[in-house]
Amino acid sequence: MRLKVTQIITLFLVLVGISACSPIIKSFYGIKKPQPLDDEQISKYAEKLKLPAADVYRIDTSYLTFILSLDTAKFKSERKNHYQPLQALYFDRSGNPISFHVNCYAGGFPNLKWNRNGNFDTFPPKTQAPLDSILSLERLLDFIRPLTASREFNFAQYDYVVVVFWNRFMKRQSKRLIRTVQENHRLDTIKSVKVIYINDDNLFAAE
Repeated sequence: MRLKVTQIITLFLVLVGISACSPIIKSFYGIKKPQPLDDEQISKYAEKLKLPAADVYRIDTSYLTFILSLDTAKFKSERKNHYQPLQALYFDRSGNPISFHVNCYAGGFPNLKWNRNGNFDTFPPKTQAPLDSILSLERLLDFIRPLTASREFNFAQYDYVVVVFWNRFMKRQSKRLIRTVQENHRLDTIKSVKVIYINDDNLFAAE
């Protein structure tokens, strides 16, 4: 059976992840070269995406040190998954991961299809990427840094906490992920849910 060009590109993305794609592939997805951003710039772009200022943070570059410290022999796929530029992680009240979504599992062309298998048709969504135990919510929060308007929160007060990794260098795809998460959030009318948005431009600009 002969594969279409779009199917080949999608398969390639699934295998290697967007962060390792060729310049040509990146251009199709609207991916630009990562540039360092200060807090004011992050806040500005977050405002353009209509993100609530109180819930916007940035990831510290020490997160990369943590990911790279994982044993490659034991955690090869986990390292790759947690080092993708676009992610949505869902945690329960205890801070344990229950649903995980990353760009290299989304597929789609020329836009990532986050809900291609109907994962986001229910809340919380069905996990897309394999769950692991290397990054609890409490551990992840150690790596986030507040911006001027960010507000502290106690995750134990919520039934679910959703963490969205976004950036400017993948603006179009970031916007689509954020919209998917927000639309999925609206499916829940009973549970208390906290959604926070973590910018990771500086993480990839430091490469």
